[in-house]
Amino acid sequence: MNIRLPLTVRYAETDAMGVVHHSSYVVWLEAARVEWLERIGLPYPQIEAQGLAFAVIELGLIYRNPARFGERVEVETWLSQASSRTLRYEYRVWRGETLLAEGFTRHLCQDARGRAVRIPPGIADHLLQHLLPSN
Repeated sequence: MNIRLPLTVRYAETDAMGVVHHSSYVVWLEAARVEWLERIGLPYPQIEAQGLAFAVIELGLIYRNPARFGERVEVETWLSQASSRTLRYEYRVWRGETLLAEGFTRHLCQDARGRAVRIPPGIADHLLQHLLPSN
């Protein structure tokens, strides 16, 4: 399953050139990923309540076109890969039909002490039901 999270570019997210600063995209990806989990019925606070976290261990972004203050954008997100300990999400950032950026994040399941652990079967099964390989 993929989702699109609408956002409006805030002034604080722009740089001296008047375009969205590259670091703002990382925050948008996180917001979309948390929303994706919410929409599939697995809110992130529920994962944390089990003493788990999905730490970002890799991130890649390609910037295609700039976004500017006040523009409406959408962050498209989907889970593309899952293993016993890791997840990979894909992203596309759109302004209408214009692709602004595309990328991915990879996450490691960790316990409360920060040690790598297997994704519990109940969570893994739920995630796998919504897996959508890269397209």
